[in-house]
Amino acid sequence: MKLKKRLYHLLFALAGLLVVTGVIQQPQLTNASLNHISKIAYWKKTSHNAQKTLPPTQEQANSVLTPAVRQQLGTSITWNKAGAFIINNNQTNLNAKIASAPYAVNHLDRQGRAWQGDAWLNRTTRQYKSRIATGNGATDWRPAGFLQAHNLKGGYNHAYDRGHLLAYALVGGIHGFDASESNPSNIATQTAWANEARSKNSTGQNYYEGLVRKALDQNKQVRYRVTNIYDGNNIVPAGAHIEAKSSDGSLEYNVFVPNVQRNITINYSTGAVKQN
Repeated sequence: MKLKKRLYHLLFALAGLLVVTGVIQQPQLTNASLNHISKIAYWKKTSHNAQKTLPPTQEQANSVLTPAVRQQLGTSITWNKAGAFIINNNQTNLNAKIASAPYAVNHLDRQGRAWQGDAWLNRTTRQYKSRIATGNGATDWRPAGFLQAHNLKGGYNHAYDRGHLLAYALVGGIHGFDASESNPSNIATQTAWANEARSKNSTGQNYYEGLVRKALDQNKQVRYRVTNIYDGNNIVPAGAHIEAKSSDGSLEYNVFVPNVQRNITINYSTGAVKQN
């Protein structure tokens, strides 16, 4: 056995020497092979990103539209085919013909839940600096129901974000407003999709905030309101009712972003998450 083992090591060393000296050529990757490998890597990356940003199905989005939630939204609720619902044909009753300095206010509901953010915005209210630069960085504070789940498959790898009513980028320039991620009047438990999705094919809250950011950057004035819709005594919102209207009439929408995510199921009374 010892002799066989020595012969094996000797043959292995000899093979390595032949490769180094060029007697045996290592296989060379051609440009075609490299291109093929690159295409595979790109396909895997884009497939993962596409899967991550997929909106919820209509069936999943409809799951939060209980009678109590529908009553708060009204009778005209239309699926936009990209994860959210259009309310009242995208028309809002917000008054954008007001003469006032910019403002941002929060309201709690009768149960002390983060309920509504109401604002009158212009370019001066915009915040372009990072949260770290303005002292509003990461926090350990958690809103009610924030039972985080990590390492999820089939989409976003985590369940929850600290979801804001009034976004930092929109109101962070208003002196005296608490735009941190630990303001209990402005932050509630929100899914990663509902908070972050921002494409026209996956319309989370960030997509609709982007329309307001663009309007403000064009020196428009915008009335803006976000209302968390709760089903009964649940501590996690069923979704966010978002309304915006510019004073010149060029921007107006009235939408409901359901607080769901394709790869999870939520217990809204506790915040517990189950992987789909």
